[in-house]
Amino acid sequence: MTDVVSTLFVALDGVVEPDEVWHFPYFDDRMGAAVGDDYAGTDVLLLGRVTYDSFAGAWPDREAAGGDDAPFAATLGDLRKIVATHDDGDLGWRNVEATDDVVATVRALKDAGEVSKVLIPGSISVVRQLLAAGLLDELRLFLHPATGGGSRLRLFADDDVSRAFELVSATALPKGAVRLIYRTATAPDERPYEDVAAEVPSGA
Repeated sequence: MTDVVSTLFVALDGVVEPDEVWHFPYFDDRMGAAVGDDYAGTDVLLLGRVTYDSFAGAWPDREAAGGDDAPFAATLGDLRKIVATHDDGDLGWRNVEATDDVVATVRALKDAGEVSKVLIPGSISVVRQLLAAGLLDELRLFLHPATGGGSRLRLFADDDVSRAFELVSATALPKGAVRLIYRTATAPDERPYEDVAAEVPSGA
């Protein structure tokens, strides 16, 4: 079985474009270790083009520099990487391939069952497409105790669709962020108010 997993930094208002205001002040060793845990066991990295360009513009140089993060940079370089892009030119990193139909590519990976874990860091447009197609298995969110504000990109598109998830774990991190792991789930049966009225606290 192939699990398709999304890992995202997210603000309280759903913004998923990390910046120096709401993300970096809350990043610490514990969050770094949890991010590393998200990458553990990954067979394939699936990235949108913007996220890929960010990765490819930083991690090869960090690997070459041989600093503290060089081993992680080497791991990223060695992983098979699939990039959602219409560009069929040289993507400038090793072990990388392009797809112009990310839904079909992920469906083929799941049907083949030859890899255990596909990880999607960032790449919100890819995450949205896979959610809509029913191909995403897990959301791993680092929820920050701050809002992102403005008109920046948010996790869920305004598509008037309700989606259900099952909480797997919730871990509070030292600086106030919470690591949340959700599995996609079947929505529970609808319940009218009359069915829950007896559960409402007295006096509410």
